[in-house]
Amino acid sequence: MKPVKWGIISTANIGVAKVIPGMLKSRDLEIVAISSRKRKLAEDWAGKLGIPKAYGSYEEMLADPEIETVYNPLPNHLHVPLTLAAAKAGKHVLCEKPIAITAREAVQLRKAPKGLHIAEAFMVRHATQWIAVRNLVKKKKIGDVRAIQVLFSYFNRDPRNVRNMADIGGGGLLDIGCYPITVSRFVFDAEPRRVTGVFDRDPKFGTDRLASGLADFGEGRQLSFAVSTQLAPYQRVNILGTKGRIEVEIPFNAPPDKPNRIFLQGMEMNVGDWSELPVSDQYQLQAEAFGRVIRGKEKPSWGLEDAIQNMRILDAFFRSEKTRKWEKP
Repeated sequence: MKPVKWGIISTANIGVAKVIPGMLKSRDLEIVAISSRKRKLAEDWAGKLGIPKAYGSYEEMLADPEIETVYNPLPNHLHVPLTLAAAKAGKHVLCEKPIAITAREAVQLRKAPKGLHIAEAFMVRHATQWIAVRNLVKKKKIGDVRAIQVLFSYFNRDPRNVRNMADIGGGGLLDIGCYPITVSRFVFDAEPRRVTGVFDRDPKFGTDRLASGLADFGEGRQLSFAVSTQLAPYQRVNILGTKGRIEVEIPFNAPPDKPNRIFLQGMEMNVGDWSELPVSDQYQLQAEAFGRVIRGKEKPSWGLEDAIQNMRILDAFFRSEKTRKWEKP
């Protein structure tokens, strides 16, 4: 496949620390430029990462005819406007999650020119461990899956951090609560019929520092989760079926330099085997899959409409905070 040529919008930490290093491992793509509102910052990171071009504005980079597709890791409130700007410049866009702050905002992306691929950067759907989990579920290795339980937390009280700024889309549900929703849709291969949530908000920031939720997928299938921006760092997923259980050890921040592990249990409590998956980088796999869609090698499994649906579910959780009732996405 002819390598896809990428441009990176901004020097956001998720990009320079995780996504770009993963992408640079691939022969199927070439990162030709990185941009920042501060040219010196772009030049510094271009030098560190071995990227040929550095731009002092996003607009300048989007005008580069060599770039075919763009990765957008900006703060949440800039996801839609910069994704639209990139699309109007003729670029495909892989946008960090969540793709917007609300579903109503995400719908604006339908204005993008036809023929361009826009997708939300949920790398977990390309991760070796999650593909293995989904295959085990499809093969009924743990019977009929009824319950998915997710815990995901970190501790961050820095007032300068975008995750603690409510007016630009900060808070736990948008930042990491989108993962339980995505993996449950991925595993159940279905959509939740109704959801409800309980929130605790930081009195200073106004952000949700703890959010717990329950999603009813129908046919006896449920997702339960708790996510926090101010608790001990931890993440784990348990998937329970009528004949066994799957536990994902590091479900979201899977290390790219050592095997990922999943635990498969039968009907005897905590008796089973840990399996090691081959070493892989989920960010590399995500970018390569995006490139294959651009090159017409495969059809998109997840695109803009999937991202809008994910936002509808998040919106419903936020509505339930106010109504204290079940809400339909």
